Amino acid sequence: MNEFSFSDIFSITLSPLQVILTLVIALLVGLFVFFIYKKTFGGVMYSRNFNLSLIMLTLVTSLMLMLINNNLALSMGMVGALSIIRFRTAVKDPIDTVFMFWAVGEGIAIGTRFYDIAVIAALVIGVIMVVLTVFKGKASMPYLLIIHYHEGASQQVRQMVKQLPNARLKSKTAQRDGIELTMELRLRENETGFVEKFLRVDGVYDATLISHQGDIVS
Repeated sequence: MNEFSFSDIFSITLSPLQVILTLVIALLVGLFVFFIYKKTFGGVMYSRNFNLSLIMLTLVTSLMLMLINNNLALSMGMVGALSIIRFRTAVKDPIDTVFMFWAVGEGIAIGTRFYDIAVIAALVIGVIMVVLTVFKGKASMPYLLIIHYHEGASQQVRQMVKQLPNARLKSKTAQRDGIELTMELRLRENETGFVEKFLRVDGVYDATLISHQGDIVS
């Protein structure tokens, strides 16, 4: 019968080759997550720093899991240390949170030496994200149309607005130099050419179409 000593709890049995192999795999998977995030990003402002942090998140998580998986005492201490850490960086887009969980999940799988699961999961999730992005590009997206025009052009502008698909009034502001009209509508990317037509109307100062990330309640 093998004797179990108290010192075994505090021992770390990791070979340098195993550490290097794990971190290299974590780096490759993290780069894959980086590539998928960049290709499927659909927000307003792309942050390269956030995308790079996904690679580091995969590496750091795999390192932590290597230590926890091989040292019981260190795992308990690390859990206590992490419980007092507060992350105050606000995540503006919910999809960014999903990518963070993906990077952490990959790091956990790699750190616990489930390399095959980590690679297969990365490929499957990556393909799903690309497919969803392709379908999203073909679907209609919410936009805000802002028109600034003279009061004399109101009737013609209203007639043109009625012809827009799913147009809904958001706000109407009367100013000294004219009227500012804000409309909410859903369009595909190839349906935005109508904006130039408003400039052909006498009395229209400018027309702006903005991609809107909010939800439209029908």
